[in-house]
Amino acid sequence: MDSKRFLFVSLDAALIGDVAWQVSREGHDVKYYIEAESDKEIADGFVPKTDDWEAELEWADVIVFDDIWVGSEVGTGELAEGLREDGHAVVGGTPNTDRLEEDRGYAMEVLEAHDVTTLDHREFSDFGAAIDYVNANPAPYVIKPLGEVQNVKRLVYVGRENDGSDVVDVLRAYEKAWGHRMKGFQLQRRVEGVEVAVCGFFNGSEFVEPINFNFEHKKLFPGNIGPSTGEMGTSMFWAARNDLFERTLGKLADFLAEEGYVGSIDLNCIVNDNGVYPLEFTPRFGYPTITLQEESFESPTGQFFYDLAHGEDPNLQVHQGYQIGVRVVLPPFPFDDEKTYDENSRNAAVVFDTDRREGIHIEDAKNVDGQWRAAGESGMPLVVTGKGETMGAAREQAYGRIDDIVIPNLYYRDDIGERWIDGDGDRLLSWGYLGPA
Repeated sequence: MDSKRFLFVSLDAALIGDVAWQVSREGHDVKYYIEAESDKEIADGFVPKTDDWEAELEWADVIVFDDIWVGSEVGTGELAEGLREDGHAVVGGTPNTDRLEEDRGYAMEVLEAHDVTTLDHREFSDFGAAIDYVNANPAPYVIKPLGEVQNVKRLVYVGRENDGSDVVDVLRAYEKAWGHRMKGFQLQRRVEGVEVAVCGFFNGSEFVEPINFNFEHKKLFPGNIGPSTGEMGTSMFWAARNDLFERTLGKLADFLAEEGYVGSIDLNCIVNDNGVYPLEFTPRFGYPTITLQEESFESPTGQFFYDLAHGEDPNLQVHQGYQIGVRVVLPPFPFDDEKTYDENSRNAAVVFDTDRREGIHIEDAKNVDGQWRAAGESGMPLVVTGKGETMGAAREQAYGRIDDIVIPNLYYRDDIGERWIDGDGDRLLSWGYLGPA
């Protein structure tokens, strides 16, 4: 492929630096714009930057948005849609696909309209009404915030008691602590099973193969203990369109084509022997999912995004096996505490015991005269990946690579991928969801 010009745009947190770095290393011209002042140094020394992304629109062959958020509002879908209408090749959403993440009730309506089975759910704007509902309909529920506070991951609460009494207690606590900001929330029936996300890349008219199946690890500590984070690590594999895909994302192809959506869309589900139950959409890149996906590409990353943005089938070739990605973090992640960050993590040096950098990916990092350092203010400098013919082999490679990294005060989960080995894989296979549709 001849060299192309790629413009990467971060209008909230800077999230796409590693993909931009990979595309640059493949010989393409890259410019990266970061809006947030606190994140502007991220990817310095790795990727060329621009201070005015709109001035680069005519220069770019492909424009890539990394998120749907603009500050506390949803908005990049509207920008991407407008740019496509003006003739630009854009990886990004639309106002309606942005809404799939921002408005959980709307997301469930879209699923139901396309014959996708959903769990019982109800939206509330009043805590008292929700408490009365749980008392009248005792069962385990999941509390999912709506609107502005839904990105505060620790507010998602998964009920444990069959009578819903713990959910009632949490709702009362949330009303006192968050009632001024938590203007709405969804109660969704909790079911037991295997949690798996179905992820597809859409080129504006159709899904391209293969399909990605990934397993998130959102809690801070091994064993799914502790506060929720955006993500501590992901395990995954790729496959052809199977029964699980056709029951979920496959049914939304017409909706996405009508929207002209271009990019990655992920539908997280609970699966058991009774059925497949969608939980929530990620109508954008997932993090660190996209980093792990890019690592597993055996086709050039730049070619893939160029073809996707131009409505073509990229004929993507991927690693045939299993992959895991581990987020390596620093204090006070996942919390915000400027003093703790300044004392423990700001500008922390990343030291490598070997000269090899395979599987080492940047998040909140910069390169200062050849020295990798922590950047930004979130405490997420690196993602480390591994691949193998088995999930165990992928784990061994990833954690072996982490052993060669030294950053003062680093921490990470050491159990990414274990759920598959411990039985999730066998259950999905025995239930038949990974076989032909």
